[in-house]
Amino acid sequence: MNAIHTPAEADVASQADKKQQYNLNKLNKSLRHAVGDAINDFNMIEQGDRVMVCLSGGKDSYTMLDILLNLQRSAPIDFSIIAVNLDQKQPGFPQHVLPEYLSALGVEYRIIEEDTYSIVKRLVPEGKTTCSLCSRLRRGILYRVADEVGATRIALGHHREDILETLFLNMFYGGKLKSMPPKLVSDDGRHVVIRPLAYCREKDIIKYSEARGFPIIPCNLCGSQPNLQRQVVGDMIRDWDKRFPGRVESMMRALQNVVPSHLADIKLHDFAGIKADGVPRDDGDKAFDKESFNDPSRISILASRPADDGGCGD
Repeated sequence: MNAIHTPAEADVASQADKKQQYNLNKLNKSLRHAVGDAINDFNMIEQGDRVMVCLSGGKDSYTMLDILLNLQRSAPIDFSIIAVNLDQKQPGFPQHVLPEYLSALGVEYRIIEEDTYSIVKRLVPEGKTTCSLCSRLRRGILYRVADEVGATRIALGHHREDILETLFLNMFYGGKLKSMPPKLVSDDGRHVVIRPLAYCREKDIIKYSEARGFPIIPCNLCGSQPNLQRQVVGDMIRDWDKRFPGRVESMMRALQNVVPSHLADIKLHDFAGIKADGVPRDDGDKAFDKESFNDPSRISILASRPADDGGCGD
């Protein structure tokens, strides 16, 4: 039996629907702008490109495909899109979800079936993380498929927080100042890999995914590993974002504002050849100056520390 609503209740429901649609449109516009900026800044997609969108069934890749399809309709250049999913034969994987979703969209797609799940479970000891081997296997298969479908670009759904997590993982555990670039040639040298969501905030992607009602498919292989180093670093970044608004944006800007002369890599800067030539320079050393930093949120990070702490970072 259908519920009967009074005019007042119907009006409230109508206003709620309008607000929901307004918020969805606002999110869509924000994400389109961020993706468009990344594409333009890094020349990710050019005239005639065939973009292979790697669709995992998670919120990020669904959002990437959705926004790229949006941009494709209004872009000043012509490019084609093919969605590719790798069915890794994980137990319980709902094989019907992506074909039904992509068919309804009218998007060209291809589903690749490769039992990498059994390989990973056989080779990785119980209790060890599976991501490294799983990623290598998946990457090799996707490179092969890119050749088969004639793709000129391979699009991955990594967002801003993924890039920053990789930066900290390399610093903490790898001893490298290295991150995940928005655009790079693949390790086999034959493909251009792009990350159109590089400027997108994860929290915006989560909201957009929920509002659009994407049929999310969880990854049971790595979803059962709560203590991954990436998860720990990700929690740290999310905590910073809550406590110190603007810090994550500042860190992302830092990746685009590198000063090799103020680091310590002798391969990037000729420290050995430095000579005092009497010419003033903006990037000269200011060892005797007390450098000041403005926190984007106007929160003094050092205020809660002892005066003699001497640190300037977390």
